[in-house]
Amino acid sequence: MSVNDVHPAPASPLSAVIDELWDRRDALSPADADARDDVHAALDALDAGSARVAWVDPVTDEVVVDERAKRAILLSFKVFPMGDSSAGDFRYRDRMPLKTRFDGVRAVPGAIVRFGSYLAPGVVCMPSFVNVGGYVDEGTMVDTWATVGSCAQVGRRVHLSGGVGLGGVLEPPNAVPVVVEDDAFVGSRSMIVDGARVGKGAKLGAGTILTASSHVVDANTGEEYARGRVPAGAVCVGSTRVKSFPGGDFGMPIVLVLRTLGPDEIHDKLVLNDVLREHGVST
Repeated sequence: MSVNDVHPAPASPLSAVIDELWDRRDALSPADADARDDVHAALDALDAGSARVAWVDPVTDEVVVDERAKRAILLSFKVFPMGDSSAGDFRYRDRMPLKTRFDGVRAVPGAIVRFGSYLAPGVVCMPSFVNVGGYVDEGTMVDTWATVGSCAQVGRRVHLSGGVGLGGVLEPPNAVPVVVEDDAFVGSRSMIVDGARVGKGAKLGAGTILTASSHVVDANTGEEYARGRVPAGAVCVGSTRVKSFPGGDFGMPIVLVLRTLGPDEIHDKLVLNDVLREHGVST
């Protein structure tokens, strides 16, 4: 018997009618008013944070996906009509309206946040983009030109630096989204895509690329961690490792773990800066 058998994933808080609509999705259109109301109610729950697309199971430490939530988002593109919206002098035309619920949130001019995404109190959005299904927890900074892709899950007190890109994933419904856990720091212009995961308190130097297939290597031991997953507390940079091909030797991208921070160092920016500067890397 597996851990998942003993501790099954909790049931979706969304109505089972979403599954029924999914089964006949090819026949749906914006003319289906009842279906539109049901889908809107599901996205409103995502928008309010009472439902979410994915989370980390505290028992198994695995990412659990609510497929019903993803189905609701995909259905919205079938049943929501095109509509006009505006923000000051800016005009938009889309099936997905802009978010209007910003309790305790600071969203500066230029920030674009779509309906169906959740921003917890204390979140700051500089001119940036948060897509439908995204979840951004308390005290997190989404810095200038950063992107939280569809269904990406971001923890508490995270800093997504300027130009960071968290990739989105909608299909298939069971695909695991990008997860950035509490107290992580993601350096400028870094990209985390394809369901990759950044552990609690981990720090990524500027320009780090992390995908689900990325090799994550300890610089001191050569040990490899699980692909596409930065361990908790790890201070990382983007690097390369030589691999031989018929056409020659080439540097293949990896994520290099320079050091693992202790619990008392997670919030110490001076320690982080010292580690990165020692290796000629900026944040």
